[in-house]
Amino acid sequence: MKTVRQELGYKEKSGQVTKFGQWYADRVDDPQFRTGAWCDMFVAWAANKANVSEYVGEFAWTPSHAAWFIEKGAWTRTPEPGALVFFDWRGGTSYKGVDHVGVVERVEGDKIHTIEANVDRVWLKRKTRDTDKVVGYGVPRIVKERADRAAEISSTERPFEPLPSAQAPRSSPLDVLGTPPALLAAMVLVTVVLSLRITGRRRGGHRRLRRPAWTWPWNAPSASKAHPKVPPPRDPLETREKERVPAGAPPRRSPTRRHPYDRD
Repeated sequence: MKTVRQELGYKEKSGQVTKFGQWYADRVDDPQFRTGAWCDMFVAWAANKANVSEYVGEFAWTPSHAAWFIEKGAWTRTPEPGALVFFDWRGGTSYKGVDHVGVVERVEGDKIHTIEANVDRVWLKRKTRDTDKVVGYGVPRIVKERADRAAEISSTERPFEPLPSAQAPRSSPLDVLGTPPALLAAMVLVTVVLSLRITGRRRGGHRRLRRPAWTWPWNAPSASKAHPKVPPPRDPLETREKERVPAGAPPRRSPTRRHPYDRD
């Protein structure tokens, strides 16, 4: 506010040239602002001189300036000293119709006392205004409070600095034994072994060895050498009967053997 009051009584030069317009034109590298409407360029200049531009904003177009305060959440209908007051001389209520801006110096009842640039055509002076033409107020104080709160929250996200990491020990091939993949592989192996043992017990601990249905030719026994073929034994009774029968006689029937328990 001190910087604003120091400029009271400033008057634009011929051709609507002002030091505020020249400063803004050089800042945005656009010469057309040197002779433009300078109410908002004065506010930008004063904020820059006071190092509070981040809370006040730097604009030449008043609707854009009002929209900036709305976006920052610092827009209100209640006046206070230090706030920027935005007017619509047609009596509109939308920020899009804003066509003038000033700085609230103090509030008395339903009147606001302001410091405004580019009023009465050429002056930077104090004015007393009714509020019927006021669209709203942009409050730099709220912008600063929100920025400080955001910075405080950001600073508490990492309250402790990370400790310096110690030098990692040299790795060994045996280190892999204690890793989760190695433990998992061991568990799987043990499960497979136990499953095989249980399956073997269910089927029988001893398996019978079956003789193969075939034998190799070189392992087959020789009938002529190892096991000579022996004719089956004859019945002695049949032999004796054959010896008693004379030549040319009809053959006798051999007596039938009877079981001891057979009946006559």
